[in-house]
Amino acid sequence: MRSRVWGSTAAVVLGGLLATGCGGGTDKTSDENAGRAVTGGYPVSVTDCAGAGTTFSGAPRKIVTSNASGLELLLRLGAGDRVVGTGFPPGKGTLPAALDAQAQQVKVLGRSVIPKEKLLGSGADLYIDTFASMGGMGGSGMGDAPTAEEFEAAGIKHIYLKSTACAAHGDAPVTDLSAVEADITSLGAVTGTRAKATELVAGMKKKVDAVHEAIGGTPEGKRPTYFFFDYDAGTKQPTVTCNRQIANAVITLAGARNVFADCDGDYRQVGWEDVIAKNPDWIQLGVRDRGGEEANDKAFDEAERWLRSNPATKGLKAVRIGHFLRIGSERTTIASVANADTVEAIAKTLYPGEVG
Repeated sequence: MRSRVWGSTAAVVLGGLLATGCGGGTDKTSDENAGRAVTGGYPVSVTDCAGAGTTFSGAPRKIVTSNASGLELLLRLGAGDRVVGTGFPPGKGTLPAALDAQAQQVKVLGRSVIPKEKLLGSGADLYIDTFASMGGMGGSGMGDAPTAEEFEAAGIKHIYLKSTACAAHGDAPVTDLSAVEADITSLGAVTGTRAKATELVAGMKKKVDAVHEAIGGTPEGKRPTYFFFDYDAGTKQPTVTCNRQIANAVITLAGARNVFADCDGDYRQVGWEDVIAKNPDWIQLGVRDRGGEEANDKAFDEAERWLRSNPATKGLKAVRIGHFLRIGSERTTIASVANADTVEAIAKTLYPGEVG
């Protein structure tokens, strides 16, 4: 569930609020329609990373999401009853009770990437994709990703969450959650749930602002260094979160210093010697949701045990003194209202007594 798996070959540059896989329109038309979205009416147009637009004359009725990120946002926006299928479904208990009950009722079209035939035959009129390319379909044995022409023939508009889809090719480090907030705002416009989108964004800002007020004045040199250990990406060669990834913003807003903030892009594979050279003060055990609290705890235990037993990492400062944070990957690296909760959780751990 990440852009490095199947998005690395996509050539994208920053554009509008959401990225789209089909549709047309000039930049001027897109901008005008985007203005209408803010004031509350249709048509609503959203642009891709290169500025091409897709226009909605009304709210979509049947939506498929590529993974739990898009599904969660739609549930929080109050548009969950329109979701007819998802890939990478959230594990039971991952979301708050009311949302979890809804999430478990959504048809699972794929435990990982949705097979092409299932996606095109889903009856959806909108597909929300978290990443810039679905090239991983071909490598997964489930067929090729649908082309823009195939999406159009099936009557499916294809848009992306831009905070991840365009992240790798951004022109500046990501140090705030504005791209995530823009995704939420734009989804609210597309689905006709603008008021709820505004409420969600305001709630995120309130939490992040409270953290900033408490520890924002901490000098850069006194902020602890922080390593996001992507355990599920493999331990032979670590995959690190760079400065274009949402995790970089989460870590920065929480008052820490991402030890790989000097890496331009979203993800990169490095050597353990590079991690050792950084010698982080804190390590987040970033494991993906396993579908339940017991299974998640077991995964966190495995990740910690690996760091403590591996000759290359057992001498790291954070490992020696037990400075571990057990916070899942999804809420840290993929667009979510919970990104703000993660900022708060990290800050509370790193600055005990200072963050309420």
